Amino acid sequence: MSRSSVEDRLPTLSRRPGVYLFKDARGEVIYVGKAKRLRDRVRSYFRADSHHSIKTRELVRRIADLETLVVGSEAEALILEANLIKEHQPRFNLQLRDDKRYPYIKVTREPFPRVFVTRKVRNDGGSYFGPYTSVGSMRQALEVIKRLYTVRSCRYDLPKETPERPCLDYHIERCKAPCVGYQSQEDYQAMIDEILAILGGDTEALRRDAETRMRTAAGELDFEAAARLRDVVRGLDSLSREQRVQQVGGGSRDVVGLARDGDIAVGVVLKIRDGILLGRDTLRFSDIQDESDEDLLTAFTSRFYLGRGDQVLRELPREVLLPSDFADRETLEKVLSEAAGRRVATHVPQRGDKLRLVELAGTNARHGLEDRVAGLAVAGDRADETLFDLQEKLDLKVVPRLMVCFDISHTQGTDTVASAVVFENGEPRKSDYRHMKIQGEWGNDDYASMHEAVTRWFRRRRDEGRPLPDLCLIDGGKGQLGAARMALADLGMADVQLAALAKREEEVFLPGRSRPVLLDRRDRALHVLQRIRNEAHRFAITYNRKLRRKRTIRSELADIPGIGPGRQQALLTRFGSVKGIRAASVREIARVPGFSETLATRVATWLGRGTS
Repeated sequence: MSRSSVEDRLPTLSRRPGVYLFKDARGEVIYVGKAKRLRDRVRSYFRADSHHSIKTRELVRRIADLETLVVGSEAEALILEANLIKEHQPRFNLQLRDDKRYPYIKVTREPFPRVFVTRKVRNDGGSYFGPYTSVGSMRQALEVIKRLYTVRSCRYDLPKETPERPCLDYHIERCKAPCVGYQSQEDYQAMIDEILAILGGDTEALRRDAETRMRTAAGELDFEAAARLRDVVRGLDSLSREQRVQQVGGGSRDVVGLARDGDIAVGVVLKIRDGILLGRDTLRFSDIQDESDEDLLTAFTSRFYLGRGDQVLRELPREVLLPSDFADRETLEKVLSEAAGRRVATHVPQRGDKLRLVELAGTNARHGLEDRVAGLAVAGDRADETLFDLQEKLDLKVVPRLMVCFDISHTQGTDTVASAVVFENGEPRKSDYRHMKIQGEWGNDDYASMHEAVTRWFRRRRDEGRPLPDLCLIDGGKGQLGAARMALADLGMADVQLAALAKREEEVFLPGRSRPVLLDRRDRALHVLQRIRNEAHRFAITYNRKLRRKRTIRSELADIPGIGPGRQQALLTRFGSVKGIRAASVREIARVPGFSETLATRVATWLGRGTS
């Protein structure tokens, strides 16, 4: 189908609510959208006088097919859109990524409880404290507990499992070894009760005691002990601050915040239950240059609540506070209320405590965005420095931000395969990895195989209209480099920068140079080349082994008279491997569809099982 064929179908589209899926020439879904009236919304993309953004114009240019799904209401369309976006991850929809959960300190519910850090909260009877927005402060607080109390760090199921002797923690006075009976359960539980009180916010009494002991130690010139107690006091102060932050008040509600910078944005949902901030979920957007704030908020809320499974819906509060209004807010409220079995109200507060909570969520989103931008800047700076260095060392015309590396693998001239792995800004881009069976009867001719692999990969890249790499790296020496150079010249792509990395001496060969470039073994530029070369080798040899294993299995079964491809497949499906077939009895083989007892006996005999 073509774009013109899609336009011919527009007058026949339904005027009812629904969801539409745009597909490219390869049949891949590139955009999913919802509509109150399908015909009007889809037709708006193809109007000649429409003032579309650059992104939308590129989307329309790529549309080759259209699929629509009619539903009963706008609410159903909203749910279906979120689920289809989650399933297909279309490239022209806003890309959202989950952030990691913030950590908690957990005190387990065991006869001898343990205290540790976790990011998962389960209904297992344990006590959870947090979340801690500052991981450093959380770990400092945990260190305070370890310094003051002798909590076990082992994972024994006490008192059922007991070791023969205490571990090193006992000998360095980090534990009193309840595992071998050196500490009673009553004494251990009294210690845990104190820890629970501290984690619950009752730190003042312990802080006063630690501060008094610190001054006494300093007066006695025991500066090592005084320094340890000083760290304890600081940790208690940090822990106290973290606990106070969680008491935000205001009943139970979700509070949404949003912040953007350039082509990225961060959305935050603060989960407040009974006045306590229990956690924060974060989703990150990318490629949002042409999206309005309303579109961002619509995408964030609908996909946060409707595209992440039943767990989010089961935890719905009675109220969701939003930073601004958007067109689908009432529809979203209706969907959430139906999912919860009670009314879930959505509000855009204008004053008072609720507005301050929305401002707090916005502050969290801005902090998350600043962290994201700073992280990208640091990672980008490091990558840029190395890639600029590589450009200089190899005398490349452009900085090799996008690189592809080819490797050939075969087994004595059979099962010849090629791999092509792609790195972007010095990091693997695994979605672009490709492997291929070499189609020509080249045997162990690596040069001809390399020519074929490079030709096929670059031709497809060109036909798909995707950017060509800044550097094409070949695993091999001058011969493989020459084959790749010829392939690119035949395709009219002789301007693509080429290099080959030979394994033995790690020499870098460049077109037109008789002598290789030798990089220092500690040079980061060489490390980048080695990393992508090793990844291409791993990817190629893994595929070669897979093909060889399949061929070996098939040939062994194919030698048995009367066992054609269909019966071979049936045996492998039932028993998993030739080893599994050998281990099966004649009766078990006979139960496989298409097998009689006579044929089963033949299989068992042929594979060395006899007729038992």
